[in-house]
Amino acid sequence: MKKSLGNAGELFPQSVFIIASYSEDGTPNAMNAAWAGECSRHEICFNIGDHQTTENIVKRRAFTVAPATVATVVTADYFGIATGRRVNKAQQSGLTFTKSEHVDAPVIEEYPLIMECEVTAIDGDEHGARVVGRIVNVLVDENILDADGKVDFDKFQPLVYDAAHMTYRVVGEEVGGAWSVGKSLA
Repeated sequence: MKKSLGNAGELFPQSVFIIASYSEDGTPNAMNAAWAGECSRHEICFNIGDHQTTENIVKRRAFTVAPATVATVVTADYFGIATGRRVNKAQQSGLTFTKSEHVDAPVIEEYPLIMECEVTAIDGDEHGARVVGRIVNVLVDENILDADGKVDFDKFQPLVYDAAHMTYRVVGEEVGGAWSVGKSLA
């Protein structure tokens, strides 16, 4: 027996991305965005409402993305609670924001993985938009890499947002090899 939930679109956890940008005067800002993801191997896409970050990205055409982790859950949540229009979130968080070498956006040093992106498409304006950015460079702390130089998710511990329960969850255990486990049915 199945039960209808109507048009509920919040059934599956989403990546917790911290999107960082510079305001017009050069102040760093960061926001928590769950309606985001990698839309191809080299692109990030997200929907964003009327935020300081939206204005920043429309004007600067660049941003960085830092997936939140177990170790950064407190600041990640803060970046979703506070508004950059009223407070300097970078200063209040106590984190270290440095200039990206590749795009006109800040890097948050305490986050272990940063994707530096330049805007390739914006559908909307500073009041709300769907943004697509090309990943120009990825910075990663060596302590979350495995022996082959790939990101080890057990060490990285990225968060996902469970909108149905309004909680953060950590990405779980490996359950099968991609493009492998299904071969038993071929």
